[in-house]
Amino acid sequence: MLNGNAIIGQSGGPTSVINASLAGVIEACMEAPQIDKVYGMHFGIEGFMQKDLLDLGNQSRTIIEGLKKTPSSALGSSRHKVINEDFPKILEVLKAFNIRYLFMIGGNDTMDTIHRVETYCQTTGYEMIGIGIPKTVDNDLFGTDHTPGFASAARSNILNVLQGGILARDMQKVDQFVIYQTIGRDAGWLAAATAMARKDEEDAPHLIYTPEFDFEQDKFLSDFEKIYNLYGFVSIVCGEGIKYADGTPVSASRTKDKFSNVEFGAMGGTSVALMLHRMISEKFGFRGEFQITESLIMSAADRAAETDRTEAYRCGAEAVKLALSGTTGKMIGIHRESNTPYTVSYKPVPLADVAVKARPMPKNYFTSNGTFVSEAFLDYLRPLVGTFPDYIKLKKQAVNH
Repeated sequence: MLNGNAIIGQSGGPTSVINASLAGVIEACMEAPQIDKVYGMHFGIEGFMQKDLLDLGNQSRTIIEGLKKTPSSALGSSRHKVINEDFPKILEVLKAFNIRYLFMIGGNDTMDTIHRVETYCQTTGYEMIGIGIPKTVDNDLFGTDHTPGFASAARSNILNVLQGGILARDMQKVDQFVIYQTIGRDAGWLAAATAMARKDEEDAPHLIYTPEFDFEQDKFLSDFEKIYNLYGFVSIVCGEGIKYADGTPVSASRTKDKFSNVEFGAMGGTSVALMLHRMISEKFGFRGEFQITESLIMSAADRAAETDRTEAYRCGAEAVKLALSGTTGKMIGIHRESNTPYTVSYKPVPLADVAVKARPMPKNYFTSNGTFVSEAFLDYLRPLVGTFPDYIKLKKQAVNH
């Protein structure tokens, strides 16, 4: 059993519940007799290499409790891609602060960072335990049924499309269509989740486009026309990462981040929503809206799902429990035991199975044409996102004279 200090980091994009995971780690570490001090990486691994650490063990109970309902990344985040030259510096800081427990909260790139740091420490003989806590609104991590942060971002998207769809329905004589773009580079979980907004056939959304299927412009325009002829307006949801069959992003962006991921909508390209808007306007001459929320859904704490917040905290606490058992090189995974009643368990997953991999949605979660979701996906989603407002519709009782 190792005795020493613990360090916690947050990386990548924030979520509405990532700080609940942070609170879970802090509280569990403070109760562990073998952990003396609890530090936080200020701005991720970048800040860590500069010895920019926060003393988390001396935070007040009010602050720790408040973290559970505070959005974004309280420690400050980073998207630094660790290179081989960084490892000696990382090891130097680990030794300087006698850090024996490393916890990082993040997505697949973050899991890669922990995996590589933990492996490097093993090769140098420095005893340290590294555990990952899952986080990503994209829900594309392997080894877990879903990721903390996804349900809250999905809930935010659903509410946006639900309310925006009512607006589009009532304004159809002004704007004949609306396009809602959501984040999701490699997987369509967040775009697909908006299907929960639809109660009746004519409700938004009508068409959903995700990275799991090649985008075909002619088919898109044909599907659009069919929906328009039925309802007089069309609500479209698209993931930022949709591509043509040859792999070209619909956004046509050529800018990449440090992990060689395409920066959708960045300089050098445009947004998917705007491109789809142009296609429709040029083909039909219609006027329409495009709505792009970007990172807003990552920090909508007022829309957070309670189940999401609870599970995020548990993942942090379970990570410490796992580390204290002497296990290293793992991520805490959420495993669904039952839908009705909804129950989950928490199990370790090898970091090597998670790092730098994106989990797409299963094909059976979509309808056969790929433009809407199946009942199987809705069954998966319902326990996570909570309930939604039931807005009324006027009955179409025309006046005869």
